[in-house]
Amino acid sequence: MKFKSQRVAYWFFATCMLLLTLQIVYGIIMGFARIGMDGLHPVIPFNVARAVHTNLLVMWLLAGFMGAAYYIVPDECDRELEWPKLAYVQLIALVVTGVTAIIGFHFNWWEGRKFLEIPRPLDFLVVVDVLLFITNIGITIWKSKRITTTVSVLFFGLLMAALLYLPGMIPFDNQTVDSFFRWWVVHLWVEGVWELIMGGILAFLLIQITGVDREVVEKWLYVIVGFTFLSGILGTGHHYYYIGTPRYWLWIGGLFGALEPLAFLGMAIYGIAMYRRGGRNHPNQMALLWTLTTCILSFVGAGFLGAAHTLPQVNMYTHGTLVTGMHGHLAFWGAYACLVLAIITYAMPQVTGRKRNEDASASYAFWASNIGMLAMTVAFGIAGVAQVYLERRAGMEFLDVQRELEVHFIGLLLAAMVFGSGIAAFIYNFIRYGLPVAEPTGPADPTRRSSDEADGVVVPEPAAGG
Repeated sequence: MKFKSQRVAYWFFATCMLLLTLQIVYGIIMGFARIGMDGLHPVIPFNVARAVHTNLLVMWLLAGFMGAAYYIVPDECDRELEWPKLAYVQLIALVVTGVTAIIGFHFNWWEGRKFLEIPRPLDFLVVVDVLLFITNIGITIWKSKRITTTVSVLFFGLLMAALLYLPGMIPFDNQTVDSFFRWWVVHLWVEGVWELIMGGILAFLLIQITGVDREVVEKWLYVIVGFTFLSGILGTGHHYYYIGTPRYWLWIGGLFGALEPLAFLGMAIYGIAMYRRGGRNHPNQMALLWTLTTCILSFVGAGFLGAAHTLPQVNMYTHGTLVTGMHGHLAFWGAYACLVLAIITYAMPQVTGRKRNEDASASYAFWASNIGMLAMTVAFGIAGVAQVYLERRAGMEFLDVQRELEVHFIGLLLAAMVFGSGIAAFIYNFIRYGLPVAEPTGPADPTRRSSDEADGVVVPEPAAGG
């Protein structure tokens, strides 16, 4: 850890762990409800559990992105964060807003718009909170004498994520128009600007871990940005097939939706190429594994499985079925969850001064969570294909089909237990790291000098004992 203000990231990462735990709890509640064990229905109806599950996903990933930015920006800009105390205030405000929204869901206080259920008054608090965050890191970058491509792409992705939240706050009386703009938030976040955030964090990790020259890594960033804007923006059209929009969206959504895997394929090639090009054995191999897993599983989950049902001719059968759940779970896990866990795994030894990344629990966390998620994806896929055939082709009633699918959810719950044990091990390891150190210790990895000197930046030697 080079700068004292980087300790702020720890508290955002700790918030991630808490919110991730709650998300898994609500996911398990839904899993048992799917096999007929819905004893909690009077207290937590299925629709409430689903809303909480999906919104907690967004919350803990955003907390992770913010924590990553608070760690990366001082490191990249070679200066302290401008207002560390403001970062703590912003974190508290984020947690209070999120907790209020989740409690409100249980009392039917929401907008009822899928993925954007948060009540309108809280929307304004979210906007204020994100603006505080953007201002803090923006001023830090602006006052820096060293602005890299990595931090620029990261900041632009975070800024656009904030701006693209606004279309979801515009009230519309027409359901079609409302759905049209709702996807500006949902799609253009996860398949647009979040990919820029992903590219920025990946670039930072690959520079630090592989030792590849910054110039080489950042040239790839331009390719990733190009693919993202080429496919992601017009790829929004694959959500417009059956909501009352003009038929030309079938062509636009089909064509550019099919091109979206190219961006994620680029991510996979990017990560593997930088790893193979790297000439050093970084001491934090677990961070490297999480980073490479992000590159590979983002292509499999978001790219390949997304393309598998994005064409209109296929989507007319799979739309709104568990096939979407198959794609969504592995896509979010591979592209964004693994990324957040990668930056946490990299940063924690430096923020706390303790090496827990080599423990057996860290290794178990990696393998159990990834194997469990892949097994869950297979279970969702089998159940989804069965649902498509029975419901959309054979014409069975919806509830009759759900009873036929219960056996698949038994397998999914078993896979979820494996996944949950891996996450439990990760959180256990996180807790064992302890609290951040009081003072910066200098860069934990002196071999990073070569990549920074390529920018003409002289990195001081680590402090004694650092």
